[in-house]
Amino acid sequence: MLMANMKCIRCFRAHSLLLLRSSSSPVTIPVSPVRVRYRRLSSIFEPVSDQTVNSTSDDATERQRISNDAGFSGEDKPEEKSRKSSSGGFTRGWDPGEVVMNKKKGKVKTSWVCESCGHSEGQWWGSCRACNKVGTMRRFSEASPSRVSGGGGNYSGGSGSGVSESSGLSWLPEQGVVQPLKLSSVIDGITQQQWRISLPGLFGNEVGRVLGGGLAPGSLILIGGDPGIGKSTLLLQIASIIAEGNDLAQPAPVLYVSGEESVDQIGSRADRMKIETDELYLFSSSDLQDILRKAHRLSPRALIIDSIQTVYLKEVTGSAGGLTQVKECTSTLLRFAKKSNVPVFLVGHVTKAGDIAGPRVLEHIVDVVLYMEGEEHSAYRLLRSVKNRFGSTDELGVFEMAQSGLEVVSNPSGIYLSQQNLDSDVLAGLAVAVVMDGSRSFLIEVQALCAPGSTVSRHVNGVQASRADMIIAVLMKQAGLKIQESGIFLNVANGMALSETAGDLAIAAAICSSFLEFPIPNGVAFIGEIGLGGEVRTVPRMEKRVSTVAKLGFTKCVVPKSVEKSLKALDLKDVEIIGCKNLKDLINAVFR
Repeated sequence: MLMANMKCIRCFRAHSLLLLRSSSSPVTIPVSPVRVRYRRLSSIFEPVSDQTVNSTSDDATERQRISNDAGFSGEDKPEEKSRKSSSGGFTRGWDPGEVVMNKKKGKVKTSWVCESCGHSEGQWWGSCRACNKVGTMRRFSEASPSRVSGGGGNYSGGSGSGVSESSGLSWLPEQGVVQPLKLSSVIDGITQQQWRISLPGLFGNEVGRVLGGGLAPGSLILIGGDPGIGKSTLLLQIASIIAEGNDLAQPAPVLYVSGEESVDQIGSRADRMKIETDELYLFSSSDLQDILRKAHRLSPRALIIDSIQTVYLKEVTGSAGGLTQVKECTSTLLRFAKKSNVPVFLVGHVTKAGDIAGPRVLEHIVDVVLYMEGEEHSAYRLLRSVKNRFGSTDELGVFEMAQSGLEVVSNPSGIYLSQQNLDSDVLAGLAVAVVMDGSRSFLIEVQALCAPGSTVSRHVNGVQASRADMIIAVLMKQAGLKIQESGIFLNVANGMALSETAGDLAIAAAICSSFLEFPIPNGVAFIGEIGLGGEVRTVPRMEKRVSTVAKLGFTKCVVPKSVEKSLKALDLKDVEIIGCKNLKDLINAVFR
């Protein structure tokens, strides 16, 4: 029995030794070929057929194909090293840098920016410390310097996604080391035609005057306005004028890019507007890098982007129209305009608050900001300059929307002057005021109605309520009108807003006319400000206002007494200048 047990032990030891020896030998496990799946940016959600990598030569061919899809060639493959494994294959089948919504690693600096004035704070506050507006602070993230490649020439859009300056701009000429230049050497030998791109024609002159004398090369212009106001129509007409050229410049290509409309839709609108310019190129895209590549090949005289809320950069996190995308795309287009000296037009949508979509800092980036205004049921459009680095912001363009596009209004005062009664030469409770908007003077009609025993004491439309209350109080106290028990209604014709103090005299004259039931004769205009003592005070640009009155065929103009002599020296034979010191002189001069 003992011998049998010893034999079993020896057998167990031998079997264990055999197992230990066999375990030291290499174990061969079948390896299946590596399968890698690749996706294009244009079809990020569409499946692509599997590619099998079997050899080193196949690996090189596959890497070249992916590089071409991503837009890299030669040395422009920054992610190639990270995509190689030790065996020569790929560690993953797609590169995050090729995805539009790309998030990069690194620290993010968060700040709070006021969307009204652009003031920034390191922490959130209930109101802006600069403009004291409540609820305007918005969260904004900025990339740290380590996350932005390309040295000091790059710009971080504040979303945690730095964008290289060479993104889409690598084909632009390098400026090298820039040295300070003397002013005399910069302006020496440069003519006005080189400073400005002239816009010929009646329409071009109107737009050029708002821009400050023409289109400045290399400028970035932002045009805002309500949806359907006519921004695209305006830019299509501007593009046609620039492409056609003039006596000083030959026809040159202009690139019109739309992210909202197809090329056929833009062509249909151009056909309706009778635009047949050969050098006007249409392109529908939202990829800003692709747009800039097309612009490089075409070398246009001007570039138009409609709109900035529809374009995006692949390297920036967020969807098109977001805060980060809008700011980064605008900064990229600014660099493009300055380096290529090509003027760029941008269309910006307007929010319910009346501001261009995005923070107010967007307006700080561009060179010119133009707003297009107009009443909902009116065919007239006003092009107003809010910011202009190349000219005055006091200019105003007046247009009328017609079937063939925007047409210039030669007599803007006709918009605000109502039709006179053909059966009578006079109208009670109506007075004409002369106001200035920028460098242009307008004649508008102020209407007043005094209704004794009315349940409504006062109602104003188009006039500041506080200003109307002051004028009514001065009429009662200084002029002695007993209008305490009368309901007073004030209105400005055609929806015009009267905000200038030069219309005070016309408001007072309209109230007196309605209360006294004494109509004011046709052809009488009023210019002047009313003080609390009942005195009539002068306003700026009296000569230009009176000259406009004379051009429009008015026969009398009531002005402050202090400027009566200087205005009579203008030798306006067709206009009688009537000077008034106070409201009592006004009543005696007009209502007698």
